Amino acid sequence: KLEEEEYRGEKFKEWGCPVKGNNDMLSITQPQIIQGIYREYLEVGGSNMIGTNTFSSTTIAMADYEMEDYAYELNYQGA
Repeated sequence: KLEEEEYRGEKFKEWGCPVKGNNDMLSITQPQIIQGIYREYLEVGGSNMIGTNTFSSTTIAMADYEMEDYAYELNYQGA
């Protein structure tokens, strides 16, 4: 369970609104966590394929966090 500061990372340290719960941004701020989750799916869970961490990386969804301008970067990093 991550706290607000962990979601923000260094890049969004001074962001003007709460971002806790914005799992897509972890592709930018905590990529090692996302990589670890996918590695477990492949190695431990026996998955043959995985998806991307871009479920909410749209301008509409990112508006909740005032991050619409980061939709492209979130999709790029989450793919």
